[in-house]
Amino acid sequence: MPTLTLQDVTLHYEIDGNGPPLMLIAGTASDSASWGPLVAPLARQFTVIRPDNRATGRTLPVQAPLSLDHWADDALALADHLALGPVAVAGHSLGGMIALAMAARGPAQVARLALLASAPVNAARNAALFDLILRLRAPGQPPDLWLRAFLPWLFHPRFFTVPGQLDAAIAQSLAYPHAQGPQAMAAQVAALRAADPAALLAQITCPTLALLAEDDLLIPLEQARQALAAIADLRIATLPQSGHSLHWDAPEATLAALIPFLREAA
Repeated sequence: MPTLTLQDVTLHYEIDGNGPPLMLIAGTASDSASWGPLVAPLARQFTVIRPDNRATGRTLPVQAPLSLDHWADDALALADHLALGPVAVAGHSLGGMIALAMAARGPAQVARLALLASAPVNAARNAALFDLILRLRAPGQPPDLWLRAFLPWLFHPRFFTVPGQLDAAIAQSLAYPHAQGPQAMAAQVAALRAADPAALLAQITCPTLALLAEDDLLIPLEQARQALAAIADLRIATLPQSGHSLHWDAPEATLAALIPFLREAA
């Protein structure tokens, strides 16, 4: 089990494949396993590094200090530890905000960015959603209740038309041995709310791809376009028939947009 011991945290990570380095940064309530559909195809062309962000997965202690700077510095330290040189970074949702902070804090270490369903959109509706999810994770609530409330925000409507797919996804989530607990989730949400990722956009100089989902409820398409416009070297691709978890809703389309952009730096 590969780990990197830093001053106040022991960072777990996974590494697969061979080729130019690519770091994948997971979103809220997710860890390195959340990239499942993309790992094998990407590992055929890249050295894929997937850290468990603080407060997720097998990174310890669970109660380590949290902020956007902590997350970014951990990932930069991992890139330095592995002697990757300038690395391409792809981040999903919160992971995209971490990727932005990496590029702002360590511009020489980040070759290019891919932001998947990610933009500094400060939506009161999203804040209300996470407040509700945290209440549904309180002691005494059915363990599946928060997932039944949360998953419709993450996946395209067609996900719910397949008989049994929702129950199977919930069962898999509940059985996952490294799932994020409610206290860690609350700390993660609080750290994101305290951050100001929009202030970082003007500092981003590397080539950046924003891969946005046409039916994203959390990061609506037009709001994302407007929020990301301050990035100097930005291109935007839109995936139809996909929701916030676009790499699960449409993995083939995600790869088709992502790999050519990443290969430009190879």
